[in-house]
Amino acid sequence: MEFVPAPAIHRVLCADCGTPIVPNSANLCVACLRNTVDITEGIPKQASVSYCRNCERFLSPPTTWTIAQPESQELLAICLKKLKGLNKVRLTEAHFIWTEPHSKRLRVSLTIQKEVLTSTILEQVFEIEYLVQYGQCPDCTKLAAKNTWKALVQVRQKVPHKRTFLFLEQLILKHGAQKDTISVKEVKDGLDFFYSSRSHAQKMVEFLNGVVPVRSKSSEQLLSTDTHSNTANFKYTYSVEIIPICKDDLVCIPPKLARQMSNISPLTVCVRVGNSLHLLDPATLQIAELTSPVYWRTPFESLASVTDLVEFTVLDVEPSGATRGKWVLADAQVALSGAFRSHDAGEDGMDFESALASQIFHTRTHLGGILQPGDTAMGYFLTNANYNSDDFAALPAHRVPDIVLVKKAYPNRRKKNKPRAWKLRSIAKEAGEEGETGAGRGVVGRMGGRDQKKVEEDYELFLREIEEDEEMRGAVNLYRAKNDRPGAGSGLAGGKTRKKPQHAMDVDDAAMAEDEPTAAAPGATDEEEEEPDFPDVKLDELLEDFDEMTLEEA
Repeated sequence: MEFVPAPAIHRVLCADCGTPIVPNSANLCVACLRNTVDITEGIPKQASVSYCRNCERFLSPPTTWTIAQPESQELLAICLKKLKGLNKVRLTEAHFIWTEPHSKRLRVSLTIQKEVLTSTILEQVFEIEYLVQYGQCPDCTKLAAKNTWKALVQVRQKVPHKRTFLFLEQLILKHGAQKDTISVKEVKDGLDFFYSSRSHAQKMVEFLNGVVPVRSKSSEQLLSTDTHSNTANFKYTYSVEIIPICKDDLVCIPPKLARQMSNISPLTVCVRVGNSLHLLDPATLQIAELTSPVYWRTPFESLASVTDLVEFTVLDVEPSGATRGKWVLADAQVALSGAFRSHDAGEDGMDFESALASQIFHTRTHLGGILQPGDTAMGYFLTNANYNSDDFAALPAHRVPDIVLVKKAYPNRRKKNKPRAWKLRSIAKEAGEEGETGAGRGVVGRMGGRDQKKVEEDYELFLREIEEDEEMRGAVNLYRAKNDRPGAGSGLAGGKTRKKPQHAMDVDDAAMAEDEPTAAAPGATDEEEEEPDFPDVKLDELLEDFDEMTLEEA
C-alpha cells in the first residue's frame, strides 16, 4: 500500500505576537483577537431584578409580575429581558450558576457569538450578576393599605349555627376559590370576602351559585369621577344569601308547593344540600329537588334542626322491600334511650313523663339498610313537640308520625376519648395555632365572645357529619394529623382532647382503648363495646399535610 502524505498546511505569523497560525482574514491569533475586539461591549455585567416578598413574584418588564421558581426557565427569561445589547449578538447558551439562597444574588452564564471581521465569528463566555431588590407589587401595595378593596362579597345565612360556613370553607379550599381574596372577615350571620378586582368577586359569586343554593344581588358606590376623560371609580358589593335549610333538618313544605313537586308529602327531611335542596319523604322514599328560584318565590323555614334531635333505641326493624339508592324503606319499633333502665326507688317524677319514656313507638323510616335491633338512632320526637308553623298545624293528624328517624348514632364510640387521625385546613389562621383543628380554627369562629362555645359545638357536630357521611367526606380534603399533635378528639370542645384527672396516669391511647373503655356518661357500663359498623376514615382518603394558608384578616 503506497503512502500518500497529507497536504501541507500553510501557516502565517500573527501580526501582533508572531505566533504561527492558520491564515485568516484578520491575520491574528484567537488570544490577540479577543484582546483587540470585545464582543460583550454594550452588555452590562451587573443588573437588578425586582422581587415582591409578599406574593413571591418577580417583575417581568415592563409592568407584569410573574411567579417564577429559583433557577427556572421563567426566571431566566426575566433576567435576559433586563439586558440591553443582546439583540446585537447571537445568544447560543444561558444557564444559572449556583449561589446561596440568602445572598440575594443571581449569577447567569451566557455564551454569545458575533462576527467581528470579514467571515470571522468570535464566541465568548461571560457571567452576569443580578441583585435581587425587594419591593412591593401594586396588588400587595393595595393590600398593605387600609380600605383599598374594590369589590366585596357578603355571604349570609339566617340560621343559629355555623356548620354551613364550616362546610363552605372546606369547599372553597378544595377548589382553590380563595386564591384571589385579599382578606376574609367574620360577621354576625356569615362572612365577608374582599377583592381587589370586580371580576374576582364575580368569580366567587359564580362559585357559590354552583355549590350552595343562593340568591344574589349587586350594588355599586361611586367614589370619584373625571368629567374630562369620562371615567369613574366604583366600589362593588355583592350580597349572597344562602337558603336557611341545612342537612338533616325537618321541613314542612307549603301545601301548594308540595303539590307542584310531584305531590310529595309536606313533612320531609333534607338529605342533601348542593346547588339545590333534596327533600326526602321517610314514609314513601319519594325525593323532590327544590331549586333556589323556586324556594325564593315561596320561602319557608325548617321546623327543627339537628340540635333538636332525640336519641332513640331501635327495638325491631322490618324492611318492607322498597329501595331507592342507599335508602331502604322499613317499619321500625323504637323507644327513648334509657326507657327500660332501672331507676332508683326514691326517684319521683310526673306520671305522664314516665309513661311516655317507657312507651314503644312504631314508625316508618328510610334507614332500613343500616339499622339493626339494638342500634341507636337520632330522630325528631313529634309527639311532644310544638312548632310555630301554620303549614304544620294544617296537616291532618293521621299524616303526622310520632317519630321521624334521621340518622344512625354511635354513642359507645363517642364516649371513648380517641383522637382523630385526620384534620381539616382553614382559610385563615390566628397566631400560634399552626393550622391545627383546635379552638379558633380560622375565619369561622373568630368573633368569640358569648357564642364561642356554640361555635365549638357546631364544629364538633360538623366533624361527626364528615365521619358518618361518605358523600360529604368526598367533597372535602382531609389531611393526615401529626403524630405529636393528633387531630380533634371526640368531646364537644371543638376538637380538644378532654382533660385528665389530677392524679391520672399517662396511658397510651391505643392500649387504653383496647383494655379499658372510658365511662363518660351516667348509666354506661364496662360491657359496652364500640359499634362494629362505625364509619372510620381510611388512611388512603387522607392527604399529606403542607404549609397552612396565611391569609390575614381585613
